[in-house]
Amino acid sequence: MEFGLSSEQRMLQDSVARYLADACPMQHVRDTAAGPQVVSATLKAGLAGLGVPGILIPAEYGGMGLGLLEAALVAEALGHRVAPAHFTGAHVMAPLAIMSGGSAGQQQTWLPRLAKGEATAAVAVTESILSRDGAGVRAKNGRLEGAALFVLDAADAEVIVVADETGRQHLVAADAVGVELIALPTIDRTRSVGELRLSGAAAEPLPGSGPETTRRIVDAGRVMLAADTLGAGAAMIEQAVAYAGQRRQFGRPIGSFQAVKHMCAEMAAALEPSRSLVWYAAHAFDHMPDEAPLMACHAKSHLSEVGRLVARTSTEVHGGMGFTDLAGLHYWFKRIGLDRQLLGGPETVRNEAARLQGWIAA
Repeated sequence: MEFGLSSEQRMLQDSVARYLADACPMQHVRDTAAGPQVVSATLKAGLAGLGVPGILIPAEYGGMGLGLLEAALVAEALGHRVAPAHFTGAHVMAPLAIMSGGSAGQQQTWLPRLAKGEATAAVAVTESILSRDGAGVRAKNGRLEGAALFVLDAADAEVIVVADETGRQHLVAADAVGVELIALPTIDRTRSVGELRLSGAAAEPLPGSGPETTRRIVDAGRVMLAADTLGAGAAMIEQAVAYAGQRRQFGRPIGSFQAVKHMCAEMAAALEPSRSLVWYAAHAFDHMPDEAPLMACHAKSHLSEVGRLVARTSTEVHGGMGFTDLAGLHYWFKRIGLDRQLLGGPETVRNEAARLQGWIAA
């Protein structure tokens, strides 16, 4: 049995990669990161034209109706270009939440708009994994109180999917009374993260939601972050190899020195096998629900560690240049760092994997 991509999946992968290569050069990343808007309006419109916002949304609502493996291919391409664009929260987790837990009316209201890129949805579920002191959302009489940190894809959000302390999900209008969505600065200037403060905000529960549906969208988000790290790591290896072939010391390229060869080989040997892990985790999400939670944990935790190795080693290959903005490596370095912590750091995720396998008590 060969586990590989179909011709349609490769076509999707190539079309997104080609678009990003043209529309998202390094200078565009720099300009967006230095500006007031974390998300590029150019990329938002271009990705909408490719159908990316509706990648998981069924065709009856105007989407592409594809699976999580196809979404992982897009996430990998976005990570490879450090694209300042919405994806994990807005185009994967939020549509899944509405598709799995929303009423027919909620689906008809939101899914077509999300599929076309006419509306943006943020996702606030971090507290269902691990919460800091003072964070957490409580629901009572159709209203929400509390705070949620690390809200994914917060910039320009029209609606927010919020998980309360019981695991049930709610839709909250970003401009409603009692809602304050604040930009949360992180080391990564290529993605939008926010802090949500709720003071008696009106909420619309997703009637079919609960702890299991919240867990499912978290699983999907973790696979997307792993795929993003995979793409970012591949880009850093490519840059390290190219630099090693150009930079000369003692009259020859530094790539001819055995120590540098070993560094590049170590990165490639660590990252390339991770690709099949990410693909399998995405495939399991759609086709093997019993395996999906554990595989999402494995993919997220393993890529977090491999990504850190690649980010550090690639920077070391560049020497002092690796720390400069001229090289630009820090964009990928910081993106991998944020991927590592969103939706649970590797220690938290490995702890969940141990519980899922019965190694420690729930």
